[in-house]
Amino acid sequence: MNKEIKVLDNNKLESKIAVIVGTRPGIVMFAPIIHELEKQNIPRCIIHTGQHYSPNMDAQFFEDLELRAPDYKLNHVAEKKTHGAQTAAMLEGIEVILLKEKPRLVLVGGDANTNLAGALAARKLRIQVGHVEAGERSFDWRMPEEHNRRMIDHISEHLFTTNKKGRKHLLNEAVQGKIYVVGNPIVDASHRHVDLARRKSDALDCLNLKPGTYAILTTHREENVDFPELLRGILEGVSSAGARLDMDVIFLAHPRTLKRLREFEMLDWADTLPLIRIHEAMGYLDFLNLLTHSQLVFTDSGGVQQEACIHHIPAVTLRENTEWVETLENDANRLAGTDPERIVNAADEAFQSDRNWSVPFGSGDTAKQIAEICQEILEE
Repeated sequence: MNKEIKVLDNNKLESKIAVIVGTRPGIVMFAPIIHELEKQNIPRCIIHTGQHYSPNMDAQFFEDLELRAPDYKLNHVAEKKTHGAQTAAMLEGIEVILLKEKPRLVLVGGDANTNLAGALAARKLRIQVGHVEAGERSFDWRMPEEHNRRMIDHISEHLFTTNKKGRKHLLNEAVQGKIYVVGNPIVDASHRHVDLARRKSDALDCLNLKPGTYAILTTHREENVDFPELLRGILEGVSSAGARLDMDVIFLAHPRTLKRLREFEMLDWADTLPLIRIHEAMGYLDFLNLLTHSQLVFTDSGGVQQEACIHHIPAVTLRENTEWVETLENDANRLAGTDPERIVNAADEAFQSDRNWSVPFGSGDTAKQIAEICQEILEE
């Protein structure tokens, strides 16, 4: 390979797509797109950046979602401790692969560091970038995800938005790329994967749970769990909400959150909170099985907010804002922040809500639309 290459000649690019994944939510979202690319016989390669990576869990994850193993996987990225080091390692690794594969289009999806690294690597080599889930905004500048999604949108040629709201955000920012309103592949993914979950998961039996008798808690965002007073507020509020509603709360504790609880010497205290049952985070199909049989979910995850809405499970979001404002507008979701009293009140409202809302993320044919657009791009 010529060490002096800095950009790729468009005439030497191959008629194929590189799909960048690296986090479990990203893999979930891209699963139906990958299946559709395969169905339509569109040439592609899958690059796993290793942002969220453990060898055994990852292999099982791809198998559970009926995906073939990635063509490439970067090593040692998950060991990087800072955003800069992690993004730099992925950027360098992805660039090497793109120089080898020479795809005409790179697809990234969402707002994780993985997607910024993939988009930057492609942009610098003059490979076209397609951003799935473009145009989403929380308008919270504390969040690394907000930085990432804005930068990705402004260096992408093709912007796949969930709805007209995302399109409006992009037009207001005068992005350069072409905008397509296609819905969100998380709808395709959730419907496909819930069938897999009900066939393959025994999570309810393992936790001795009956459908409709419990709530779920997930929290992992650094702006929440890296501050002991905020983390304490979340747990106190959720415990009190469980007492108010007389139901157990299954706390599926993310590794980052468990680490912070130990560092803050709060784990023993959290373990004694009434009605909170702490359990290590589960695999995706187990989680989806638990979610769809729950009465309520407390979360700071954007993906969980979406999936709860899709499956008509009321959500209490442990943030002051959300990029998924549609879930607030259709009464599927409530913002509670980290204040215990607000969490209790939001949970009470959510529990009593009408669950017949419409799903605002598309009709479930997003993956097919994206694959067809990608085929057109390759043929240009």
